[in-house]
Amino acid sequence: MAQFIKIFDENPNEKEIDKVIKVLKKGGLIIYPTDTVYGIGCDITNNKAMEKIAQIKGVKLNKANFSFICFDLSNLSDYVKQIDTPTYKILKRSLPGPYTFVLPGNNNLPKSFKNKNTVGIRIPDNNIVREIVKKLGNPIVSTSIYDEDDLIEYTTDPELIYEKWGNIVDIVIDGGYGGNIPSTVVDLSEEGEITILRAGKGSIDEF
Repeated sequence: MAQFIKIFDENPNEKEIDKVIKVLKKGGLIIYPTDTVYGIGCDITNNKAMEKIAQIKGVKLNKANFSFICFDLSNLSDYVKQIDTPTYKILKRSLPGPYTFVLPGNNNLPKSFKNKNTVGIRIPDNNIVREIVKKLGNPIVSTSIYDEDDLIEYTTDPELIYEKWGNIVDIVIDGGYGGNIPSTVVDLSEEGEITILRAGKGSIDEF
């Protein structure tokens, strides 16, 4: 069974964060809180780990729409082509926050993303996952977990998440109850164009 680790958003415990980093560096999968729903992720530099997540989601890795969780906007230039000032202003105004922004990818994207022109970027307003990414030194891949029924229901209770996913992943982080509304997905990959791909927790009024 996975490790079940309690970490507090207000003041993430360094020792517990280090445990998570160790598992990620070995190619492990983690379930973690965000500012929206709980997510499942791994180190973006580990192809085998990403394949495992794609398998869990029932998709081929090269077809998966995973996003990257970054610590802040300084990570952007590692994976995203140069963006114009209006686009940068939108990002600066909205992040950290409950948004996923689809941006034009550059040539540094990991191997399994090479056939993609765009990448989804998330900077959640959650200290636990941002601290993990900061200490890891690169983003983690992110996709949400949900119950398989006709209506997508996001599991909010960390103990129930552990019960269901404990045999599949290596660590489940208990960061308190999660939300059940996913992030708002905004496509900014075409210069001067803003397309809302999914209305979620983030307000779309400002776009």
